[in-house]
Amino acid sequence: MTTIAETPVANRNAAGRARSRWFAQVGWRHLVGVLSVVFSLFPILFVISAAFNPLGTLSSTELLPTGASLENFTNLFDRTAFAHWFLNSLLLAGVASFASIFLSALAAYAFSRMRFAGRRVGLLTLLLIQMFPQFLAIVAIFLIFTTVTDLYPSIGFNTPWGLFLLYMGGALGANTWLMKGFFDTLPKELDESATMDGASHVQVFFRIMLPLVAPILAVTGLLAFIGSINEFIIANVFLTNTESKTLAVGMYGLVAGERNNNFGIFAAGTLLTAIPTVLVFQLLQRYIVSGLTSGAVKG
Repeated sequence: MTTIAETPVANRNAAGRARSRWFAQVGWRHLVGVLSVVFSLFPILFVISAAFNPLGTLSSTELLPTGASLENFTNLFDRTAFAHWFLNSLLLAGVASFASIFLSALAAYAFSRMRFAGRRVGLLTLLLIQMFPQFLAIVAIFLIFTTVTDLYPSIGFNTPWGLFLLYMGGALGANTWLMKGFFDTLPKELDESATMDGASHVQVFFRIMLPLVAPILAVTGLLAFIGSINEFIIANVFLTNTESKTLAVGMYGLVAGERNNNFGIFAAGTLLTAIPTVLVFQLLQRYIVSGLTSGAVKG
């Protein structure tokens, strides 16, 4: 028989066991989530602090800067060609992403809905190509562009069109595979009904399929945009003129030599560089989850 004096001890023990069970089942997930958020946000907070730190050096940067100002942002536009880099990157990433998802959608529709000789080999070839990073072929691409520059200077080195062709082709394989998986989830009765009503493949593709695959178009467009605007190796090889550089190449030049002296300006440029990606993500957010999951259902 439990006495009155033993009751508080029993209650404390029961509460302790309940907390242990809660932590074992749910609590550790919250702990991991909080640690992940802190680990992810700390570098961002550090960059924000450095951007508003008027000293502009890495060694003196604190998480909460004293005397915060916009001096680094002013120097960014006064001392560098950041406006040209920003505009070049937006145009290249936007146009290359649009062209890439359009061509990928055409290829994915053909691979998903049509049966032709070489279909399986083509799919496997696209998959095999994606296993090798594009920069492995940088020597061959450089030699090709050397010849192209001599024949057609407008699409060679230091031109946006040359880099656009490289960016457009870089994501075709992965985007095609993602879109094909999404096309496969759509019932073929839609195509058959439209065909019986006299619709051609072009009409079926533009009027029926494209509206239905909007989620995967948003996902592949976002991935292609991020990949293009952040690409550095190829852009650094093919762009040498100051005004033709992209954000990645131009920003690298700020810290390549004297790292501490330009770190404040570099941090300010980093914040401005993140704005287009964040805006594109917010615009396409409602499509992203369904686009990533639906395309993986059926291959």
